[in-house]
Amino acid sequence: MNLRKTVFVPFVLLLALTTLPGCKKKQPPAPEETAPPAATGPAPTATMKATPSVISAGDQVALSWQTTDATSVTIDGIGGVPSSGVKTVTPTQSTTYHLTATGPGGTAEASADVTVNGPPAVSVPTNSMSAEEMFKSNVQDIFFDYDTYDIRSDAQATLAKDADFLNRNPNIKIVIGGYCDERGSDEYNLALGQNRADAAKNALITAGVAANRIRVVSYGKEKPFCTESNEQCWQLNRRAGFTMDQP
Repeated sequence: MNLRKTVFVPFVLLLALTTLPGCKKKQPPAPEETAPPAATGPAPTATMKATPSVISAGDQVALSWQTTDATSVTIDGIGGVPSSGVKTVTPTQSTTYHLTATGPGGTAEASADVTVNGPPAVSVPTNSMSAEEMFKSNVQDIFFDYDTYDIRSDAQATLAKDADFLNRNPNIKIVIGGYCDERGSDEYNLALGQNRADAAKNALITAGVAANRIRVVSYGKEKPFCTESNEQCWQLNRRAGFTMDQP
């Protein structure tokens, strides 16, 4: 009997030692990785065009762009701009204008290339430039929304610069042409073009330019700047254009 007890006790101890590791506390599972939140809202779209895309040094280019579902739109070298619009630029060398549209649904990009023929324009003292050269470098056209002759906020800034130049050069007289896109009758667009030219003239007069230095004419839809049938092209044609009035 004592022999059986002697054998049994070590066996029980050995069994307890071999089963003890199985009682270790289980480690909690590693937390699952959480995917970043998905973009909310539709993805933005963006298009941009330069007209004309090939120029000579010193000539102007009209950049037109259109975006959708964007809360922020920027153009490199220009900065923040409206969701759609037109801006006149005078590049001195071949340039690629790059637009970025950002919204809740992501980011869209667009670009427009402008080729400048000839050497880059060189800054020349004002007194060595002709009046025509000074005019082209300092006076820019303005653009209008569809079926209206109201002066937009971007056009107000352009007209302020135009008036500043004209006030500093009182011997220069100008012609303001009113232009429209292809939609609507000839008669309606002639009247709308006249109203656009008059609106630009009145803004310059308010800014101090003498009325007898300004002549207006309406071209309606007869002299389009761009001939494609789309919104970007129509926007380029809805303008008040400025030229020097030759004696």
